[in-house]
Amino acid sequence: MLAGLQPGAFCAYTAPMSRSLRNLTEAQIRKAQAQGKLDHLEGEGKPLPHRPGDALIDPGTAIGHRIMAEHGALPEEIKLKKELAAARDAWQAATDPAEKKRLMAEIARLDLAYNIAVEARRKFLD
Repeated sequence: MLAGLQPGAFCAYTAPMSRSLRNLTEAQIRKAQAQGKLDHLEGEGKPLPHRPGDALIDPGTAIGHRIMAEHGALPEEIKLKKELAAARDAWQAATDPAEKKRLMAEIARLDLAYNIAVEARRKFLD
């Protein structure tokens, strides 16, 4: 249960918002607490998962990425980053020069696609 938290505690780490929106948000949270809607939630009483990468991005973006990942919808840049890491691992493991050359071209393609996806997201969010 989230009892005992001070007013304003729920919105302490979010982007600045108006006082009326903050009050409305906290009123909705208190109402849900009183109705027991926040009891017995998945993960209750467990520590939050360690996500050091989330410290480097906006909290709202991190939450959006987490929600999408939990439902199987990852941003394109996350998919590309995983593919890029796999291609780099395959390049290191490869012994055939022709295979290394093919993988290097694949790494270059994935790296370019990843950087384009990152830039597109930044432009979209700005």
